[in-house]
Amino acid sequence: MARRPAPPPRFPRQLPHGPALWTPESSRWNEDNTDGIFACQLIENYLRLTKGVQRGQLVRLRLWQADLICDILRLVPGTRQRMYWTYLLLVPRKNSKSLLGAGLAIDGILDEPGAEVYSCAADKDQAKLIFGEVRAAVEMSPELDAKQGGLLKVYRDAIEYPAAGSVYRALSSEAFTKEGLNPSRVLFDELHAQPTDELWNVMNQGSDTRAQPLVIGISTFGKKTQTDGEDTICYQQYQYAKRVISGEVDDPRYGARIYETNDRARGFNYLDRRVWEQANPAYGDFLDPEKMAAVTRKISEPDFKTKRLNIWVTQAKVWLPDGAWDKCEDAEQEIPDGVEVCLGFDGSFNNDSTALSVVRPGEPLNFDPDAPEHADLDEDERARLAAELNAGLRLPHIDVVQVWERPKDADPDWAVPILEVEDAIRAACRRWSVREIVCDPARWARTYQLLEAEGLPVVEYPQSPQRMVPATQRFYEAVMNRAVTHSGDPRMARHLGNAFVKNTPKGFMIYKETKGSPRKIDIAVTAIIALDRACTPPERQPTPQFFSWDDL
Repeated sequence: MARRPAPPPRFPRQLPHGPALWTPESSRWNEDNTDGIFACQLIENYLRLTKGVQRGQLVRLRLWQADLICDILRLVPGTRQRMYWTYLLLVPRKNSKSLLGAGLAIDGILDEPGAEVYSCAADKDQAKLIFGEVRAAVEMSPELDAKQGGLLKVYRDAIEYPAAGSVYRALSSEAFTKEGLNPSRVLFDELHAQPTDELWNVMNQGSDTRAQPLVIGISTFGKKTQTDGEDTICYQQYQYAKRVISGEVDDPRYGARIYETNDRARGFNYLDRRVWEQANPAYGDFLDPEKMAAVTRKISEPDFKTKRLNIWVTQAKVWLPDGAWDKCEDAEQEIPDGVEVCLGFDGSFNNDSTALSVVRPGEPLNFDPDAPEHADLDEDERARLAAELNAGLRLPHIDVVQVWERPKDADPDWAVPILEVEDAIRAACRRWSVREIVCDPARWARTYQLLEAEGLPVVEYPQSPQRMVPATQRFYEAVMNRAVTHSGDPRMARHLGNAFVKNTPKGFMIYKETKGSPRKIDIAVTAIIALDRACTPPERQPTPQFFSWDDL
């Protein structure tokens, strides 16, 4: 008996796009690795288009749509249990979110006896629109609508499957009860519009007795932060999904598909049609390029970027261009025990994170980016020339020693484990020959005094513009010229990605996007200050001088 092919990877590097139609034979999905085959057949056999010139025609799923449904309903290998309990789908407008949501809602009604399926919206009007979409899909199908001899009864505010005791309803954030809900499947429409995380949390915590619970967030991008400075629930989930996809967080019960545009690529122009396809899987199919172009003349640039290209829009300036840090990765390189290093430390007590990084100094480089003969070179040419001139030299190497971050569901009294931090610094000093422990003297004075009294080489490094501006510039130039390597630690990549630059009278420094933002940059700070000191020759100890009494 021939073995069936393995299912597609959980997080493919290239997400599917385009007009190609789906057939089970055209994919690696089958009934052994997904429950999505039934859902796709249900949609194609019974759901009809509810809008446009093709209204009333049966849905023909594209390959990317069916692949998404099969991924959402992926099975744990060797079992009949579904893998995901939470799934995040971020895709711009006009890419059939409503159709997919209606199909997943109806599939949820048929999924198990006594199923409770809910679609959630930010307000009552949006909840009515969602319910209306599902109701229209049912009423247009003779096989589904009970009035035409089908399975499902349609009421003013509910759709029931009497044979199994299952029901579907739409809820809004402003009108729902926390009591009595036992959802089996939940679809959050436009998650970015949820005013708080209350309804999201209720729905994620209300399915403990269900064998196959599933909460699906379907949304475009939106605001990063709320008025109080906290991340929106949509951006929280986006950040978490990125950590799962990168492997920083191991969460086999969390799935995600994020269609977004790389707006930090060199030469990016949001009006360039070649970039529109990145975030729009239906582009060139039922998403007409000409109509999309017309939209650019009707809405503002930030709205177009957010809703049609899935770009998080902010007034702050992102520090490192997208991909620049990744190009410096050398995951095979390690910092051997016993070699000379500099440690960078940035500490907090409860709100921010506390980080300890290590930098092994490199050999003197042969490339001077400020030399007059390099003034006319672009970034790629400078990087190529730097690589040639520095070939064979050991570059400075950066890695993360340890990070202490406030857990998302931490107790209000959670604080950084100070004794554990101090022990981690001591352990690093035993492992390597530490030239300096570079740290900001603020807040952790007692720890610095204690470590210094033990003979450890603590060096105060106040994060003032006088110090941080040139250090930030040095780090930036090292990355852009590929004159530094790193281990590829996803935590450092995340903190660097959270860093924004603002202009000071002394020059540019990195900051959080907003003062109250929960997105951490502490590892980025430790890397900057440690690299700065690692690239600065250590000061020589003064040589004792002796004078004759006759010379005094």
